[in-house]
Amino acid sequence: MKKTTIIAALACSLMLSSCTFLDNLANNLSSIANLANCEYSLQNVSNVSVAGVNVRNVASGQISATDVIMLASAITSKKVPLALNVNIGVKNPTDRNALLTTMDWALDVASREFATGATNQNHTINAKKTTTVPLGVSTDLYQIFSSSGVEALKTFASSFTKEGTSSQLGLRIRPSVSVAGQTIKSPSYIQIMKPAAATSTGSTPKPTGASLVR
Repeated sequence: MKKTTIIAALACSLMLSSCTFLDNLANNLSSIANLANCEYSLQNVSNVSVAGVNVRNVASGQISATDVIMLASAITSKKVPLALNVNIGVKNPTDRNALLTTMDWALDVASREFATGATNQNHTINAKKTTTVPLGVSTDLYQIFSSSGVEALKTFASSFTKEGTSSQLGLRIRPSVSVAGQTIKSPSYIQIMKPAAATSTGSTPKPTGASLVR
């Protein structure tokens, strides 16, 4: 009798666990579908620096002798770091939440894919809401300016506006979700910042309605 009771209890436990797993899976799949309906946009760009020089100074014509020395020193030291913070708006027009777990990024410089990276922070995109997702981007530009010198680097820094965007810079994102321990990525990148001549590698659809499932 005891054995029968124990077996029955284990069976019930397994059934409940299976139901919980299936419910979680269904919710995650629903989140994937909702993420496909989300709209992505550039909210703002901040803290943009090239070789330690704040591009706001360059954009406003306030570049100093110290800034020029820092740019020249970067070429000499073979390190030209670019850093910027991008706030991406993710709008969920549906009645259910969407779950964003990972976001890859690709940086295009002079219309070519130059660097890639990823952020692994989880974000819940609430129904009928727009959520701000911060993205920190950093890379080393030395290979672009190693042969052209500091003047070309100054020109690049001057291409940035006070808003932190640049005609020479493009940024694409690729959102991902996690289902049952498996990461499912968007099949294509979404263009957020577009360079003047958009001939960069990879697929660059419009920044709305990125499909995660087919």
